[in-house]
Amino acid sequence: MTKYVITGGKHLHGKVRVHGAKNAGFKEMIAALLCDSPSEIKNLSYIGDIENTTEIIRCLGGRVTDRGNRTMEIDPKSLDSFNAPKSCGLKSRAGTIFVGPLLAKFKKAVLPIPGGDKIGARPIDRHLAGLEALGATVKLKDGVFIITAAKGLRGGNFRFPKNTHTGTETLLLAAVRASGRTVLENAAAEPEVDDLITFLNQAGAKIKRTEPRTIVIDGVAHLRGATHEVMTDRNTVVTFACAALATKGEVFVERADNKVLGAFLEKVREIGGLWETREEGINFRWEKPLRAADITAAPYPAFMTDWQAVWATLMTQAVGTSEITETIFENRFGYVPFLVSMGAKMELFNPQVLNPEDFYNFNLGDDKPENLHALKITGPTPLAGKQVEANDVRMGATMILAGLVASGKTVIIDTHDQVARGYENLAENLVSLGAAIEIIPGDVVAYTKRPAVTATVEQ
Repeated sequence: MTKYVITGGKHLHGKVRVHGAKNAGFKEMIAALLCDSPSEIKNLSYIGDIENTTEIIRCLGGRVTDRGNRTMEIDPKSLDSFNAPKSCGLKSRAGTIFVGPLLAKFKKAVLPIPGGDKIGARPIDRHLAGLEALGATVKLKDGVFIITAAKGLRGGNFRFPKNTHTGTETLLLAAVRASGRTVLENAAAEPEVDDLITFLNQAGAKIKRTEPRTIVIDGVAHLRGATHEVMTDRNTVVTFACAALATKGEVFVERADNKVLGAFLEKVREIGGLWETREEGINFRWEKPLRAADITAAPYPAFMTDWQAVWATLMTQAVGTSEITETIFENRFGYVPFLVSMGAKMELFNPQVLNPEDFYNFNLGDDKPENLHALKITGPTPLAGKQVEANDVRMGATMILAGLVASGKTVIIDTHDQVARGYENLAENLVSLGAAIEIIPGDVVAYTKRPAVTATVEQ
């Protein structure tokens, strides 16, 4: 548990370095369990998801050694259990990724129901259907999944009914050691998935994209350990960029890669923000009042769902009315009541959609009438410091960003250290850029009352 006390009104200036992607590094540590010899995963960020993955691998008998300089050695040779601790399901929603390595070695995997951020149902039905298509048997008993493949997995064709990032990775790790060829259609196209594919191919896998959303995997009997450097975290880059623009500052983000940030950089230019690509990274600068702009959060290469919360805070400081439409998760506007309590002018509504089944990436059956899928923001609006609670990674970053913009003091109660699960030293790095943030670790009383927010439903 951590408390952040922020005194707003400071312009951020300086340079910050971003390291390995949250949504690539820990998954590549899991993928290393498929190998017959140790692998080195480099450029990891020191975040909670890396610690949680380390704990699970060790519980399964594998060895994880910190080699320093952001490098972990994963040795799978001592792996001796197919039963992941039940408590781990509360920490990570990516538990199904362990299925491939465990089935390859034991032909059985026992995993708790995945957990993670409170941002929607996050169904794993697509993961399980894909595993069954490769010959696995899936049973749910006493809160755990029992997945078996007595004769080993076999290659096959599987088309995801809707885009699923983690589901694609789960099937990749299952198919890479299966017998025969697997073809995954409507697979995720995110750069983090390609980074995982790069690592697996370095280890001896035979994986290729034949089309943007089609992946072909020819199964192999063995993989050898490999050395791999994790791609830079796109989400952290965007967070620092939004912080620079929202505070009317200038921040150079080292290692930022413009090739995987296209949708975001287009919107920065549209609102009047400045960015410049340099050899070492990207420089973001505020020059004049920002203009409002609409975004739709959708699968890659569109605007990423993980970016929309910090973008919403930025739009409270832009001139005009902007809209955010969320298509990935049915309930990802949990931060809105808190921003409204700080003075933001926001209104939730349901957009007019001709074909919801195609437009929305979540399962419509998981949706509820109270869930609204778009947000209207009117700015610029001064924000005032409040005490708020962070209950997921991106919301925590959003509230920190709001505190930087707000007048007075903002107190953020991060009950389960959600910010640290996805960001390495976010507050400390912001302090290095000029922010006034006091970081108080330890037991504090959580603020749980959710302020009200005005909502309308448009048919």
